[in-house]
Amino acid sequence: MFTLVIGGAASGKSEYAESRVTGLPGRRIYLATMRPWDQECRNRIDRHRRLRLGKGFETLERYTDLAGAEIPAGANVLLECMSNLTANELYDPEGGGREAVLRGVDALLARCGHLTVVTNEVFSGGAAYGEDTLRYLRTLAAINRLLAARADTVAEIICGLPNYLKGGPLP
Repeated sequence: MFTLVIGGAASGKSEYAESRVTGLPGRRIYLATMRPWDQECRNRIDRHRRLRLGKGFETLERYTDLAGAEIPAGANVLLECMSNLTANELYDPEGGGREAVLRGVDALLARCGHLTVVTNEVFSGGAAYGEDTLRYLRTLAAINRLLAARADTVAEIICGLPNYLKGGPLP
């Protein structure tokens, strides 16, 4: 099974994704993709760690090359988040670009029992962006479209509530 969770900043998408994964039987892997670049990033990472306490997640930090991640067969994987992973693969010297992101997702799907991917909704801000930011946003939007086509469930989170665009709640 494959679930894509999409939403704007502070929409509740992470909380929704975590609750969905904690409802699944078996091993839970939280695949963290945010690099701790600065104090703001470290604060966000710490907040997410506190929110996961007691939920049975094992955390694996992986900033690029998801295909090389050692994921236990059949585990329930929560990838948080595609937006950070895409930025890492595009701008990190170790990054492999859009194709590395897609190869990584393929590798996860082949290995895990259930994959839940959290991603950001893009292009609703209405701001004028520079060309490099537009490149990132276009790449993330293309990846989101490809993942949505492959996913069994696509849930857009608005004000903490899921709007199922494809599939629905777990049975």
